[in-house]
Amino acid sequence: MNSNDKNTVNLIADIGGTNIRLALADKECLEKYKEIETYHCADFASLAEVIALYINNKKLNDYDIDACLAIACPVDTDIISMTNLPWQFSQHALKEQLNLRKLTLINDYTAIAMAIPLLSDEQKIKIGGGDVTENAPIAVCGPGTGLGVANLVPVNGQWHCFSGEGGHVDFAAVDEMDIKILQQLKNIKARVSYEQLLSGYGLIQIYQALCIINNHAGDKLSAAQISSQALTGTCPICQQALAQFCKVLGSFAGNLALTMNSQGGVYIAGGIVPRFIDYVKNSAFRERFEAKGRLSHLTQRTPTYIITEKQPGLLGAAAYLLQ
Repeated sequence: MNSNDKNTVNLIADIGGTNIRLALADKECLEKYKEIETYHCADFASLAEVIALYINNKKLNDYDIDACLAIACPVDTDIISMTNLPWQFSQHALKEQLNLRKLTLINDYTAIAMAIPLLSDEQKIKIGGGDVTENAPIAVCGPGTGLGVANLVPVNGQWHCFSGEGGHVDFAAVDEMDIKILQQLKNIKARVSYEQLLSGYGLIQIYQALCIINNHAGDKLSAAQISSQALTGTCPICQQALAQFCKVLGSFAGNLALTMNSQGGVYIAGGIVPRFIDYVKNSAFRERFEAKGRLSHLTQRTPTYIITEKQPGLLGAAAYLLQ
């Protein structure tokens, strides 16, 4: 509940293509959220239906409800069409239908970014050197289904998030293998962005390109299979693919650090990298992150972290709403 109004509750949600997690934001709660429930999106015909169920189950109908929903799609128009779900709705109509006092929709990476200042040492793992500069910009990127990017900037004691489509900037090859992979991808893509390499599909494309480069027939493998076989050492091409993935991620994260001089740290989120943290620690990720020529002194002192918090979307939605 809102500590300033006993008749108001702060409802938050993290809405993905598969699951929706709902909870109540609470300043007094250590995690900043409580009463978490997870629902399978495919079981519901609409977003309104699942939120109404949560409101009824938690007996919130007699409260004024302020809601902040983090959702994996653009939120800059009234009509919201989810990328990986057949859900489409009007923000205005949803607010009226659920009888909400306030409704705010934010992009899922805005939520993840907003969570970062609240992370404890148990909710993140540092990779390499560098130290956080207080009240300095923070960057976050996350390879997953796509490549999410956001930036946090402190203004007058509050954090403001600038999200965009940074994952779709042009891929810049750094070493000879990057160049060979780019040449292979150019044979099938009119344009190659970083997301074409730094995502689940991107890891597959790296693997497939390496199969051609190495004159190896290769198997049709998923991203999970490629990373698994790389970690167990059962497939040399998979090992090479994951190693190159980490290199490219390091270069991209270093680019983010330079873009806004993110001395507050660069954070890696998403569903892929947290699965092989020890591997990243021993990869060339940090080497490529720091390798920025005459500006390497900036990236060398910029810390990098992998987010291990299980619910960064909820934590960030709570931070956004409570702030």
